[in-house]
Amino acid sequence: MKETTKKIKKPKKIRFEKSGYYLIILVLFMLLGFWPTYFSKFIDGTANFNTYFHFHAFMATVWIFILIAQPILIRKKKLAIHKLIGKLSYFILPIFFASVILLKHFTINGEITDNLGSSLWLQVKDLIIIGIMYAIAIVNKHNVQIHARAMIATGIVFIEPTLGRFIILTVLPEPNFVLGLAITVGIIYALIISIIYIERKQTSGRWVFPLLLLLYIIFHYLIFFQISFPLWDAFAKWFTLLPIT
Repeated sequence: MKETTKKIKKPKKIRFEKSGYYLIILVLFMLLGFWPTYFSKFIDGTANFNTYFHFHAFMATVWIFILIAQPILIRKKKLAIHKLIGKLSYFILPIFFASVILLKHFTINGEITDNLGSSLWLQVKDLIIIGIMYAIAIVNKHNVQIHARAMIATGIVFIEPTLGRFIILTVLPEPNFVLGLAITVGIIYALIISIIYIERKQTSGRWVFPLLLLLYIIFHYLIFFQISFPLWDAFAKWFTLLPIT
């Protein structure tokens, strides 16, 4: 009898060139989430925002459009422009971080509260997760499977502040921060878990989204249970009293 050998088919590598088109949904989330409290104010003539609000809105928009443009440029084989934008991101991301920090400092308005430390986790979470994922992307810029996943992860971070505002201010009968955040977190977890399941047979880079999920779980635990530490509280007080806004 002749022995027959079955060839084991390797799973096809996931290609991320089309991810830019999917990330356009972030623009929709941004419009829906910030329409009641920001964009609509320019239409009814009640916009009286400080410069920090405009600065943050502009930088967040720039980063989202970078996430949309980069994979599309790869798909269109515009590699030179892709590399140029990649180098510009070294400067754009720190400026975006500065916009978040300045806006948060301005909204605190020097007020020291009992839950000051725990209240900072919401913004710190986004900065740390984006920072970690961006660092992974840059370190692995020659490994498309890891680089692309990490950059997409920086985009997923924008879902919570945008979709969360839409749910809290528009979907719920009455604004409820905790309930709205819980619903948003559930949607984000479902998305990440779905991605993990879809790419479960991949051999390269599939650890990125489980890491993203782990980071989210850690920070959401701190947020929902309002956990803080003496050292963190001291940092929060120091930050609040800084004369930067």
